[in-house]
Amino acid sequence: MDDIDAIAALQDPVRRRLYEYVAAQGREVGRNEAAEATGVARTLAAHHLDRLAEAGLLDTGSRRLTGRSGPGAGRPAKVYTRAPGERLVSLPARDYRTAAELLAEAAEQAGLDAGLCAAARRRGEVLRGSAAPCRGLGEAMELLAARGYEPHLEAAGDAGDAAAGVAATGAAAPVVRMRNCPFHAVAERFPPLVCGMNLALLEGLLGAGGPVRARMDARPGECCVVLELSKDNDD
Repeated sequence: MDDIDAIAALQDPVRRRLYEYVAAQGREVGRNEAAEATGVARTLAAHHLDRLAEAGLLDTGSRRLTGRSGPGAGRPAKVYTRAPGERLVSLPARDYRTAAELLAEAAEQAGLDAGLCAAARRRGEVLRGSAAPCRGLGEAMELLAARGYEPHLEAAGDAGDAAAGVAATGAAAPVVRMRNCPFHAVAERFPPLVCGMNLALLEGLLGAGGPVRARMDARPGECCVVLELSKDNDD
């Protein structure tokens, strides 16, 4: 199925809600959960989830959702996760990715990292405009969600809490991670350059002097930047 057909599969509003719910979870989702979360019947959810899988937008697997194993644990259920591939449609045809990769390669070879980060920080400031720096993680999440980063607040006890830092009280500090990197394709080829640019862009977008700070903390499958409250604003 080509990209146009795959994207067209999201035209149905129920199907799109199911896709958005599965994509937002960052884990395997069963049919019952997806149906309940989107307010549709299980049979209808199953139909649309399978259509999304046929379109290449979701990956499928199977596991026991009860957490039990052995006799009496029940049959494995079908589960869904967002497929890792990208879908792009441009009419007429455009190839901005190749241009971005060529520019990144030239910048890396010329040692223009500092200049690129400075330009990215300025662009973030322009995008923020006259708005004050973000006042908290909730506001920052809304800002980044609108730009496609898919932020989520990492709860205490989630994997990666140790890397996220610990407040002076000894409790795990809240940290915002992002399931999507808008620059993923180029970042895969030029990670130091593009991830540094991304960090600078978000620093400018969040605003200097505010309580929210961005820092690097790369994790496979997610954006390389995380957000947290500065030490002076932990309480």
